[in-house]
Amino acid sequence: MAENLHPSQLHQHLQMYAYAKWSSWGSLFLTVGLLSLGASLPRQSKTWVLAASVGTLEVGRRHRQTAKLLQESLGDIDRASRVNFQAWARANTQPTAQLALTVGAIDANWQPENLITDPVEYIQKKQKHVALVGGTGDGKSTFTQYLSSKIGGRVVVYDSDAKPDDWAWLDQADVIGRKGNFKAIDTAMGKDLETLEDLVQLRGEGGDNAIAGRERFLIAEEFPILVDECDNATPWIKRHAKRGRRYKQFICALAQNDTAENYGLQGDKDTLYSCFVLVRLGQFGRDHARSKLKDPQLEQWLKAGGKKRFMVDDCPCEMDLSNWGQSAIAPVEISGGGNEEVQSTQDLNEYEQVIVTWGREHPGEILKAAMLQRNSQLFKKDDPENIRIIFASLADRGIGEVVDSGDRLGWRWSK
Repeated sequence: MAENLHPSQLHQHLQMYAYAKWSSWGSLFLTVGLLSLGASLPRQSKTWVLAASVGTLEVGRRHRQTAKLLQESLGDIDRASRVNFQAWARANTQPTAQLALTVGAIDANWQPENLITDPVEYIQKKQKHVALVGGTGDGKSTFTQYLSSKIGGRVVVYDSDAKPDDWAWLDQADVIGRKGNFKAIDTAMGKDLETLEDLVQLRGEGGDNAIAGRERFLIAEEFPILVDECDNATPWIKRHAKRGRRYKQFICALAQNDTAENYGLQGDKDTLYSCFVLVRLGQFGRDHARSKLKDPQLEQWLKAGGKKRFMVDDCPCEMDLSNWGQSAIAPVEISGGGNEEVQSTQDLNEYEQVIVTWGREHPGEILKAAMLQRNSQLFKKDDPENIRIIFASLADRGIGEVVDSGDRLGWRWSK
């Protein structure tokens, strides 16, 4: 792919790709022009024009095939262009300027101006539901457990892929849909809609006291799947989104994307953003900081904090839930020099933990950025320079040591 090419090769490949792509389109337009011209020429000339058209079309076909092959070798063209530009920038930037950028990227004292430490207070102040966006291992279950304990009410979970040990903190009867039982989920969501209508009537007749004790916290895991499989999923989220909070029916819908379509709200983004607080965990929070907020410094800040840092709407949040609701995590022993110190895993973010674990399993071996990108999903899309910054940060704290420098910099575990 693009990152495996030498900068000189990359530049050449990009030029060849651009030439082949535009040449193929040019040949197509020229062929159409020749055929149009041939229609108005005498009969004896049409044969030559037709032959020229066929020849031009064949040249275009071959150039199109060449462009396709080059595109496959380059992978993501945008990624290739970015790598090419980075190579040019490194060759034309003074070392002092590069050093200034590196120091800024790992400034441990920087804090976002709009930092929040209590997402529940923020959610309750907004009087909204929660749309939780996160991937496997981002801490969705822990966050929803914490959130439900603070919001209150009977907790019900809709999860068609739940394993026996998932949602272990709940009564088994409150986890609906195990083993892909979408019919049970659809039926339960239909009853939720009936319950909501009953609460509307009760509150209209007796006020808030009439619905006291009927509070519920409803969690819908992998909502895009529920939208596809359950007829009641879309009306369920729409009606609860607009009326549920007033009747103490709080919903938390989980997905792996923050588009309105993933929440069954096609063409209705206003409902998503006006009725839900969007909590983005892990890579989704970092992507939001980079792509939507255009704030690379915030992206690095989120990354340095691991699971305890995430985004709540456009506000960064820092909250350590690693020990919440569970026993303390066993310490990791890290040795430096002749003295041993015990350091909790809380001192290492998820990126550092992967590196340290690899080092302990491969003592004496040198770990490089490219190796991490090939073998770890967590680092697959990361920039090699960011990985080398993590290596340097670990070494500065006495955790392992760096080997070599610049683009060749690596890290290894050492005692």
